[in-house]
Amino acid sequence: MKKINLLFCFGLLAVIAISCSKKEGIDDDLSFLNTSSTSNMASLFDISDDNSGIVKITPTGEGASSFTIDFGHASASETIMPGHSATHAYPEGSYTVNITSTDIAGKTNTNSFPLQLTYRAPENLQINIASDMQVSATALYANSFLVYYGDVANEVGTPLAVGQTLPAHIYPAGGPYDLRVVAQSGGAATTQATKTLFGFPLSFESPTMDYFFGTFGDVQFTKVASPDKSGLNTSEMVGKYFKPVGAPSWSGTYSPLNIPINFTQGKKIKVMVYNPDPANVGKKLNVELEWAIGASDANPWGAVLRMPITTSGAWEELEFDFSSIAAIPATARFTQLVLRFNDSADGAGETIYVDNFRLTN
Repeated sequence: MKKINLLFCFGLLAVIAISCSKKEGIDDDLSFLNTSSTSNMASLFDISDDNSGIVKITPTGEGASSFTIDFGHASASETIMPGHSATHAYPEGSYTVNITSTDIAGKTNTNSFPLQLTYRAPENLQINIASDMQVSATALYANSFLVYYGDVANEVGTPLAVGQTLPAHIYPAGGPYDLRVVAQSGGAATTQATKTLFGFPLSFESPTMDYFFGTFGDVQFTKVASPDKSGLNTSEMVGKYFKPVGAPSWSGTYSPLNIPINFTQGKKIKVMVYNPDPANVGKKLNVELEWAIGASDANPWGAVLRMPITTSGAWEELEFDFSSIAAIPATARFTQLVLRFNDSADGAGETIYVDNFRLTN
């Protein structure tokens, strides 16, 4: 009996030893790896809307241990783990993104996904002009700009980067000129704006020019219908200069010019004047030129001339010959025009009309 019990104990220990030599739940059967696979493959595209072309790609799929993304552009690819994303910058266009999933057995499955990128047209385009025709521009969703100065035939646009200011541009005599800026999206969509530049020759006929005659003192200046479309001037629209009773003698207007008055193109300024009141005959109109390019202050050379009005009830042309002021350099370019009327006395309710400013030799 003792021998039987002893044999039974040895047998039981052997069974226990064998059962404890393998971890629970794992055996030699790896056949399930042969049937492992990924399914329900999909890809989520998150396309930026700022024309950067950046696309965030997030693959999904059951049973995948990794994803390899072939972006379909520039031979670029990237391998990521489930739950992660990859990003890539695309030019505008159509692409096929191939995503290969790999399961734990090393088996792969590839799916293709179409991707269409269309850049949005730039918005809120603003043209900015600094002294001496230095152009810059801003626009939402713009990747770059092209600038057309409008002074040559068949002009090729000058490239302008975001945040850049172009160097000075000197216009030939003549005009007026229309400055055009095209905002580029980086794709096919563009937005453009045009600005009629403020400079000589200067009339008041353009519907697109921003005629800025700022005032100081109590002077008033407005663009109005001509009081007399006959004689020397048949223009529809002119400038009205009004000096109210009691306005300080130094009152006047100032006009920053997009295109500077360039003395290499002439030193005489001619302007048409209409005086409706005989009491104004003999009173003088001032033409003053300020803020020359590179000058140390507003008017270092005393570029001020006064000419008397000689008639009433008809247009006349006054000439201001700045070659008479020897101190002014021959190459001076002035960026501001100032007008004053009868600056020897306070205002008496005077009205005059001006039109057709031009620069001649």
